[in-house]
Amino acid sequence: MDKGIAADAAAAAARRARYGSLPERVRFEDMTEEVEGLPTGADASYDSESSWKYHSCLALDLGL
Repeated sequence: MDKGIAADAAAAAARRARYGSLPERVRFEDMTEEVEGLPTGADASYDSESSWKYHSCLALDLGL
């Protein structure tokens, strides 16, 4: 029975050596990134002629 206990202790020590600690905690500030938004004004205005390019229509997809 002592062999089994020694083997379990050795296995536990190997697990602790490999998985003993959790990785460092990542701060929320390090997970986010701030980027500047799109410009406003004449360049960002709505263009009704080309708006169909960005929307899907099921009737057109089916050829109706």
